Amino acid sequence: MKSYPHLFQPLTLKGGVTLKNRVLMGSMHTGLEEKTDCFERLAAYYRARAAGGVGLIVTGGVSPNKTGALVAHGLRLDEAAQTAGHRVITDAVHEAGGKICLQILHAGRYSAHFTSVAPSAIRSPINPFKPREMRADEIVATINDYINCAKLAEQAGYDGVEVMGSEGYLINQFLAERANKRQDEWGGGFARRSRLPLAIVTGIRQAVGKEFIIGFRLSVIDLVEDGSSWSETIELARALEKAGVSLINTGIGWHEAQLPTIAGVVPRAAFASVCGQLKAALTVPLVCSNRINMPETAERVLADGLADMVSMARPLLADPEWANKAENGQAKRINTCVACNQGCLDHIFSAKTCTCLLNPRACHEIARPFRKAEAAKKIAVIGAGPAGLACAVTAAARGHQVTLFEKNEAIGGQLRLVKRIPGKEEFGETIRYYQEMAAAAGVEAKLSHCVTVDELRDFDERVIATGAAPRPVDIEGANLPSVMNYEELLSGGKNAGDKVAIIGAGIIAFDVAAYLLSGGAKTVDEFFAYWGIAPGSPLAGGLTTGKVVTPAREIHILHRSPDRPGAGLGKTTGWIHRAEMKRHNVRFHSGVSYQRIDKDGLWIIENGQESLIKADTVILCAGQVAESALVQALAAAQLSWQVIGGAKETMGLNALRAISEGVAIADAL
Repeated sequence: MKSYPHLFQPLTLKGGVTLKNRVLMGSMHTGLEEKTDCFERLAAYYRARAAGGVGLIVTGGVSPNKTGALVAHGLRLDEAAQTAGHRVITDAVHEAGGKICLQILHAGRYSAHFTSVAPSAIRSPINPFKPREMRADEIVATINDYINCAKLAEQAGYDGVEVMGSEGYLINQFLAERANKRQDEWGGGFARRSRLPLAIVTGIRQAVGKEFIIGFRLSVIDLVEDGSSWSETIELARALEKAGVSLINTGIGWHEAQLPTIAGVVPRAAFASVCGQLKAALTVPLVCSNRINMPETAERVLADGLADMVSMARPLLADPEWANKAENGQAKRINTCVACNQGCLDHIFSAKTCTCLLNPRACHEIARPFRKAEAAKKIAVIGAGPAGLACAVTAAARGHQVTLFEKNEAIGGQLRLVKRIPGKEEFGETIRYYQEMAAAAGVEAKLSHCVTVDELRDFDERVIATGAAPRPVDIEGANLPSVMNYEELLSGGKNAGDKVAIIGAGIIAFDVAAYLLSGGAKTVDEFFAYWGIAPGSPLAGGLTTGKVVTPAREIHILHRSPDRPGAGLGKTTGWIHRAEMKRHNVRFHSGVSYQRIDKDGLWIIENGQESLIKADTVILCAGQVAESALVQALAAAQLSWQVIGGAKETMGLNALRAISEGVAIADAL
């Protein structure tokens, strides 16, 4: 019997196409779409996921015309000459035993260029470009562009298309009064606002073969004011079913929604119950999405009858072999997505190529391929934090004999601290992954072991990954019992009082504040109540009033810089941290100088005046210093070494950089 019988049961769609399992790789823009060599790189990227066992892949969004592109030079499919490039992708996926659909996405007012159009000339709060209102004849032409795009996709070898109708893009804009103020035949009542998607689906179904898959990405809860109501969502889903869709994929929230939907603070499969309510009204297969990252979660969603398939995007960045590992009883070897957004969405919204904090080969399959070593070496890796673990596991997988030295009793390094932060608990899965993979690759781990230079003499290569330690501060009173650094707090070695002053205002300071304010992990119901989400509510957008918070502590975050606190917070998650701090009345002090710490708290100079921050606890989050003692000892012994992670450079240190450096060094050994 298979480990996950529902997850790996085949699914036959209307038209006769059978998918080998219930795993759908959800659409995700990677930034490769704008590269001159996009087709070769996308082919390698999708091929890896197809070979990894995914039942159906959906590409990143491809525009049906020039005005709908995400950026001025964005990828589109509107001419027959373009099909040859797309054929490179479809051939690669089919050779690997997979199936793939092209997502047709018109960005509407989310287009980042001067020729953007929308149902009404209303600028999105997340885009500086104001769209032009579409004329009625342009709307008809756009419908024809969608149909043309689908026909070209069929010619290019795609198994189907997914019509993007969620996340606040053009179709979603037509559906919701938030962005559609028209009073003609394309606006006003819901029957007119929903004409566009129904005309598109109907036209595509008439133009393509019966086995050609037509998926529709439906926003089941908009999470914005004046979004679609639940009754409208049900009505549209049923109409799409009649129009001929093969399956409906669920989208959660517009991009401009001020509520977390995929970040680590969101419980696993949080929106599955919403999907289940919709499934009860349909016969067409329904796909559940958002924060499904492990097979146990996916299996439960399917077994409970909440969906017919599960969609994952970021988890397949982290581990392209996700499906194969789950099916073969190796779920513990899955490199679990931690929902950090650092390498994927943060990169995309910074105009960088997407990758993954946990898997630096993601979207770089051609430039950073995995290769076996030509000759085995004896390698010592000192330090079992993220950099050392990535290096040791990769080097051993390549065929080297690796010994991993760690002074502490367990692996993980600072990941052991990070996993205690609310919303970052998933990093505990990363430690589990490396534990499993190190054992599978034959890494010899010597824990609670302070390695000596003499022990390292017999190795061919030595990689120093000893990490970084909290930076001490030169402030009078810093040695008082009421003062501690972040490591002492997060390790459980010390406890904080009710009034806390945090010295430093970077990522670590925000994490410490979140840790001190947390009431523990939230259930789905608690999460919805806290953020004001009302699934199935008759209210437009699925919003309600969020829970009033009584702060657990009085917290002050201080730093010397006059800049805004929170430098380095994620581009797509930083707003969540700031919202949490505001909600809990955390007070920020910028441009201060520290005078002294005494029994009353922290004395500072702020705006030219001396003042007291009353605190029974002062926590030091003033940066990090590299652990360099071993480097100095090796130099004295005239032995060679390489340094990675925090031991190399603490400025801008994070797990993404540490793991990438670990893999890069291992690839070069």
